Amino acid sequence: MLVVNDEVTNAFTTVVKERRSVRAFLPDPIPQHLLEKVFDLAQNTPSNCNTQPWQVHVVSGEKLEMLRKILPEALLAGEYSMDFPYAGTYEGVYKERQYDAAYQLYSAMGIDRADRDRRNDAFLRNFVFFDAPYVAFLFLKEDFGVREAADIGAYAQTLMLSLVAHGFASCPQTALSFHADKVRELLKVPSENKLLFGISFGYEDRAQPVNQCRVGRAPLNDTVQFHSSVTE
Repeated sequence: MLVVNDEVTNAFTTVVKERRSVRAFLPDPIPQHLLEKVFDLAQNTPSNCNTQPWQVHVVSGEKLEMLRKILPEALLAGEYSMDFPYAGTYEGVYKERQYDAAYQLYSAMGIDRADRDRRNDAFLRNFVFFDAPYVAFLFLKEDFGVREAADIGAYAQTLMLSLVAHGFASCPQTALSFHADKVRELLKVPSENKLLFGISFGYEDRAQPVNQCRVGRAPLNDTVQFHSSVTE
């Protein structure tokens, strides 16, 4: 049994708080043995009936450079092939949080709300993976459902925490699911595997202003309710 002590607690707290979405990376490669260690740790993610439904394709090198060319071209041409189209809308406090996150991000880059061209350029950066030397695409088999998709979300968080613990940064990107067919074609992924999202990762470029962005979190009482007793 794990003995909880201040050292373990402090280390975990640091890893969780250090994880954030980084949008500028250095080109430096990660040693293969560290890559395998990071992803092996992520295998400890719990899943429904231990099905471990994640199918992960990690891309770097020549194929990544090909995607850096293909995906922006597809976006600018108005070509989309999303396996999981957006459903529903953000309203109320959820819309407020979305707007605040965008405000913090564009403010860090010095982009005015009315500067549509620079905002579009910033969005296009998603499709070159913010210059990251690696991207992980997370796929779900087409006959799986919401439970298994939730498992992949848990896997993604474990993976990103593992990256932080080893000194690396990451950015989860639903935008990387906009051109699922093109990703599948280049990586030769079977058609029954559906693309949920991607995670760009590598060493953070701390010199870039965009990485100074810090978005807040809602107070605990806004999102969590504790039910501990029955009141008669």
